[in-house]
Amino acid sequence: MGWCFKPMPGLELAKHCKAIGLEAMEGVSAEDYPAIRKMGLKISLVGSHGFKKGPCVADNRAFVIETLKKSIDLAAKIGTKSVITFTGMRGKGLSDAAGSKNCVDAWKAVIPYAEKKKITLVLEHLNTRDDSHPMKGHPGYFGDDVDHCVEMIRKVDSPRMKLLFDVYHVQIMNGDVIRRIGQYKNLIGHYHTAGNPGRAEL
Repeated sequence: MGWCFKPMPGLELAKHCKAIGLEAMEGVSAEDYPAIRKMGLKISLVGSHGFKKGPCVADNRAFVIETLKKSIDLAAKIGTKSVITFTGMRGKGLSDAAGSKNCVDAWKAVIPYAEKKKITLVLEHLNTRDDSHPMKGHPGYFGDDVDHCVEMIRKVDSPRMKLLFDVYHVQIMNGDVIRRIGQYKNLIGHYHTAGNPGRAEL
C-alpha cells in the first residue's frame, strides 16, 4: 500500500517490495504502473475517484462513472482484476436512503461495462470515528457501516460488485471481524489489513 510509506517515492518503494519477495502492490500513482510492472511486480488494485468525491452525492454521478470506466480500461490493459470504489463524503442534509440510492444507481450504470471487461469493482468501507489523523479515519464518509455497504452491493446484484474488507476500519466501526469475514466471505473481493489502534502493523 504505497501511500502508507509517503513521502517515499512509489518506484523506490517498489524496489523494496521486490527485494523482500512481494508479488504485487497498490496505492501508488498510475504514472508509476509501467515502471513497477517492468520490475516484475503486479498492480493488485487500480485506483479510481478517491474517497472524498463519490456517488452518494448525485452531482458527482457523471464524474464517478467516467472515472470508473477509465480505471476499468486501465485495469483490463495491465491485467489487474479489480478497481476500487468508494461512497464518497456525505453531502449536507443527505439522507441514508437518498445516498444509498445515488450510489447504487451510479454503480449499476458502470457494472455492465465492468462485466464486459471482466473487472470487479470493490467498495471500501471506511471508519468515521478516528479523527486523530487524516488517513486513520474519515469523518463524514457515507459508507462507514460495513453492513450498509453490503446492502448496497447486494442491490447492485452483480458478481462484478464486491466488498473491500478493511480489517482496521471494520474493527473500529463494527467489530467482530472474524465472524463478519465468515458472514460476508462470498461478497469480499479484496482485503486491506492494519492493526487497531493506530493503523500500524498487525
